[in-house]
Amino acid sequence: MRKDNLEVLLFLKEFLGINEILVEKEEVRTVEKELEELKEEVYRCKKCPLHLQKTNYVFGSGNPYAKVMFVGEAPGADEDREGLPFVGRAGKLLTQLLKEIGLDREKDVYIANVLKCRPPGNRDPLPAEIRACSPYLVKQIKIIKPKLLVALGRFAAYFLSGRDKVPLSKLRGKLHESVFGPRLLVTYHPAAILRNPGRMHEIKSDFRMILKILEENGGED
Repeated sequence: MRKDNLEVLLFLKEFLGINEILVEKEEVRTVEKELEELKEEVYRCKKCPLHLQKTNYVFGSGNPYAKVMFVGEAPGADEDREGLPFVGRAGKLLTQLLKEIGLDREKDVYIANVLKCRPPGNRDPLPAEIRACSPYLVKQIKIIKPKLLVALGRFAAYFLSGRDKVPLSKLRGKLHESVFGPRLLVTYHPAAILRNPGRMHEIKSDFRMILKILEENGGED
């Protein structure tokens, strides 16, 4: 439970006799409703030409109360077809990396992208597309309030860190302050590892760092 609600819940329980569990359910309903309303807003979006070519908008998936939120750059062909993030080969690798540190992608983390529509041919996102679409990601972060953001790849890293002139190799494997509040860990995009398996040990090291951060902050709600 989040600390900013603890005092209110204690007051309600002690002085008004309201059951804490019922209040928690209302809190969950509110957060899920906020995400659902934002999803509906995304599904109406026509701010850039990408909506004309997409099959599905790809909003995000996972636990809206997760302490860790992963952010990629944009949907690929598999994601565009299914409407879910990281479901192709790169997604399978992400799922495996999470399993290796004891995390379930549906129960323990939330996953989203900077862009909600697939760029043609999986090309890099354009600056205008990022400017148009990224406010949705910012709203997701504000609603979910993760303790840790994990940037998968350079576009997510540059957007979340605000440091677009620094090579990804200089950012990865370190904790940073994100421009949106939560701490930020940068690592490679799983697709980059599929292209260059020699870096597998590096991304695995970064994921072990995620687990270490969670363990060090295990007492925080």
